[in-house]
Amino acid sequence: MELDASPLALPFPDMPPIPGVTLRVALARYKNWDRADLTYAELAEGTAVAGVFTQSACASSEVELGREQVKQGRARALIVNAGNSNAFTGYRGREAVDQITAQVADHLGCATDQVFVSSTGVIGVPLPKDKARAGVAAALVAEPCNWEDAARAIGTTDTFAKGAHASAMLGDTRVELVGIIKGSGMIAPDMATMLGYIFTDAAIEPGFLQELLTQANRQTFSCITVDGDTSTSDTVLAFATGAAGNTPLASFDDPGADAFAAALTDLCRQLAQLVVRDGEGASKFIAIRVSGAVSEESAHRIALSVANSPLVKTAIAGEDANWGRVVMAVGKAGEPADRDRLSIAFGGIWTAKNGLPVEGYDEAPVAAHLKGKEIDISVELGLGDGSATVWTCDLTHGYISINADYRS
Repeated sequence: MELDASPLALPFPDMPPIPGVTLRVALARYKNWDRADLTYAELAEGTAVAGVFTQSACASSEVELGREQVKQGRARALIVNAGNSNAFTGYRGREAVDQITAQVADHLGCATDQVFVSSTGVIGVPLPKDKARAGVAAALVAEPCNWEDAARAIGTTDTFAKGAHASAMLGDTRVELVGIIKGSGMIAPDMATMLGYIFTDAAIEPGFLQELLTQANRQTFSCITVDGDTSTSDTVLAFATGAAGNTPLASFDDPGADAFAAALTDLCRQLAQLVVRDGEGASKFIAIRVSGAVSEESAHRIALSVANSPLVKTAIAGEDANWGRVVMAVGKAGEPADRDRLSIAFGGIWTAKNGLPVEGYDEAPVAAHLKGKEIDISVELGLGDGSATVWTCDLTHGYISINADYRS
C-alpha cells in the first residue's frame, strides 16, 4: 500500500559523508514492491560499535545475535533488510542471519561477529535465504549511494525518509555525527523502539561509546511512543570510524567528551522525534511535559500513561480540549498523585489548577492551539522535583487503515 507523506514530515537534511563509511542499497524483494529494501554499510577496519536493543522476550535472531556482537566492540559492516522482520522464525531465522553474516564476512575478509544484521517488517515469516543471498550479492557490488537512499531502503510503513546531523568540537578537531532511522508503528519506549543507525568519524573507545549511547537512549528513544507496542526487532547501533584523527575518547575526563555526548544526545533526540512525526496515521505531534512528581522515574511513567492513552490521543485528533482525559491518565499511572494538587495546561494555558477548573477559563485559545500540528500538554503534580518529557502523536482512523492492510 502506497502511503502519502505524513503531514508532520520534515525534509531530509543535508548530511556530510562520514569517512570510513560506504553506503549501498539493493532490491531483494522481501515484499511485493519495486524499491530498494536492503541497505549495506561497509565500515573501515577498527570501527567501534555500540548498541541498544529491544527488551522484548520474543526478539528476532538478529537482535539476539547483535546483543552478543556489541560486546566485542568492533564492526566492519551493517546489513538491514526491510519487509520481513525474521522474528518468531526459530532456527530457520538464525540460519538466514548466519548465511548473511558469512557472505559479507567472506567478501570483506573479516570475522562474522563484525557483521551486524537487522531486519524489519512482517513477523513470523522466515527470511527467504535465496532472496537474502541474491540481495546481499547485489548490494556488495552496487554503486555507492547517499544517506537519503539508505534511509528510504530501511523503511516499511514509513512515509518519509528520516535523517539527522550534529557535530562537536573535540579540542581543535571537528567531528560529524549523522543518523538514519525507520519507525512509524509498533513504537513504544522499551529501549529504542525502531531501527536506527548512527555514524561518526570520531575516535572513541567502544566501552565509552556504549555508555554514551545508553545514556542518550534514556533521554530520547525511551521517551517516545506511538501506539504502546514494542517491536521484536528494535535496534539502535552507533558506529565510530575514528577517521577524524582525534585522541580517542575513553571517559568524561577526556577533552571534548562532554561536547560529543551532547551532540550524540541531540542527534538521538532529532531521530526519535522524527519517528513520532511519522506515527501511523498521525496528524499532530504532541509533547507531554510532567513536573512536580516525586521522582524523574515517576514523572516518566506518568507522562507515558498520558501519551499512551487512546482517549487522550483521540481527543487531540478531534481537537477537543478534554483535560478530564488527562486527569484520568494521570490517575491510572500507578504513581503518586494528589487530585487536589494536580494542574493541567494545553499550549501553556492552564485549564485546571490545584484540582479545580481555572475560574473564568476561556477555552477559545486552547481550541486554537489544538488546531495546530504541534501540541503541548503540561501536567504539574505539586509533589516534588521530578520531571520528564515524552513525545507522541494523535490517534486517527489512518492508524487502523494502515495496520489492517499491513501484510498485503
